[in-house]
Amino acid sequence: MNQPLPKLTARQEEILQLVHDSISENGAPPTRSEIAQKLGFASANAAEEHLKALAKKGYLELSPGTSRGIRIRESIRQTSKQLSLPSQMLAQLTLPLIGRVAAGAPIMAIEHIEQQIPVDPNLFKNGADYLLKVKGLSMRDAGILDGDYLAVKKASEAHNGDIVVARIDDEVTVKRWLKVKTSSGVQIQLIAENPDFEPIIINDNHLDFSIEGLAVGLIRPNGL
Repeated sequence: MNQPLPKLTARQEEILQLVHDSISENGAPPTRSEIAQKLGFASANAAEEHLKALAKKGYLELSPGTSRGIRIRESIRQTSKQLSLPSQMLAQLTLPLIGRVAAGAPIMAIEHIEQQIPVDPNLFKNGADYLLKVKGLSMRDAGILDGDYLAVKKASEAHNGDIVVARIDDEVTVKRWLKVKTSSGVQIQLIAENPDFEPIIINDNHLDFSIEGLAVGLIRPNGL
């Protein structure tokens, strides 16, 4: 039998409700500074101490190094008697996992979604729209390994150095983007992070080429 969670102080209940309301209304948890401002704390450090207390009591999960790395625990979202979480909020706390992508089909097509992963999209700096299951070791030296889940933000443009999810003819691939000027014009190169793989040069022969999204983070499944 699950043990009941420790009782919250009035202030802790106030902060937990504030986190819930922010996600529900804005699609993202508040920053420490926003909590401090709304509740009249002298500094963001005071908000951080309350958040740590809520995490210690089992109500929140905190992700260090991200300004909005505050997540209401799964058990609280499902069974909490203190919060009534709308279905819209629950949807915002998961990401679809994309597996094998069929040729010519949209990457977010329902048949490509293997499952919904309980990850708050707003834990990533720029947000995320889906997770892509990585296949192969072409991005090994960037720390992206076979079987990893790459967090992806939908995009149609990229800057040099970005890691992109690109569609080339009938294949979806993850590579580093490089756009250079040559004597014959502009050339796009998709660079692997593994010396065993040659760069992919995009030219007029690739009639079906597009950027599907930008990598914004990484999850190693055995860490979920």
